[in-house]
Amino acid sequence: MLKNTLQVMLLAAFISCQSQETDTAMDTNTGSTTTAEAGEWQPLFDGKTTQGWHTYGQETVGKAWKVENGTLYLDASNKKDWQTSDGGDIVTEEEFDNFHLKLEWKIAENGNSGIIFYVQEDTAAYDYTWSTGLEMQVLDNDGHPDAKIHKHRAGDLYDLIASSPENVKPAGEWNQVEIISNNGKLEFHQNGEKIVETTLWDENWKQLVAGSKFAGMPGWGTFKSGKIALQDHGDSVWFRNIQIKRL
Repeated sequence: MLKNTLQVMLLAAFISCQSQETDTAMDTNTGSTTTAEAGEWQPLFDGKTTQGWHTYGQETVGKAWKVENGTLYLDASNKKDWQTSDGGDIVTEEEFDNFHLKLEWKIAENGNSGIIFYVQEDTAAYDYTWSTGLEMQVLDNDGHPDAKIHKHRAGDLYDLIASSPENVKPAGEWNQVEIISNNGKLEFHQNGEKIVETTLWDENWKQLVAGSKFAGMPGWGTFKSGKIALQDHGDSVWFRNIQIKRL
């Protein structure tokens, strides 16, 4: 009798242990799933490394992109044509469709850069990130020649929609921006104010694209998923607190 009782106790303990292991595995899986679900903020820059990014069409990040004091910094001191030697636009490893992107940027005096999204990384078909991606302009409005061009100023949906109000801070100061794209509804926010709002992919959008410099680029403005890019336009620029939420 004692032997039978001991066997039952051992069996119960075994089943309990197996149950706990299963519960732990389920909790682990649930935690992993939750992290990837819509509604969770995901850092795109850890403040210490360039992990999660690479230069467009390459496997690593060019050496001109540096991590400095918690910022992702393009050192444009070594120019090459209109970009930077060993720089180039950098893109995320992941692609995003509906998203809410937040970050801060500051630009060097007379500088130009951009935040580009829905980038298709197919270098055989597209030479640059902006061959497919939409751009929120990053610019020194007081010093760069592009500021004299309508729809090319800081915060503009580049070459398509001018931002309003214009509330960008001067070169060397931080600007907080957000890009929200959800089921074709696009918004830009800058320093706490909505500055651009439009609908993607409808007839009005097609007319906007047809009247822009992108009209002759195959597929431009039609992509509904892609990578996020930070632009090397040959000028020093800093980014920090980069995070995204899938919608």
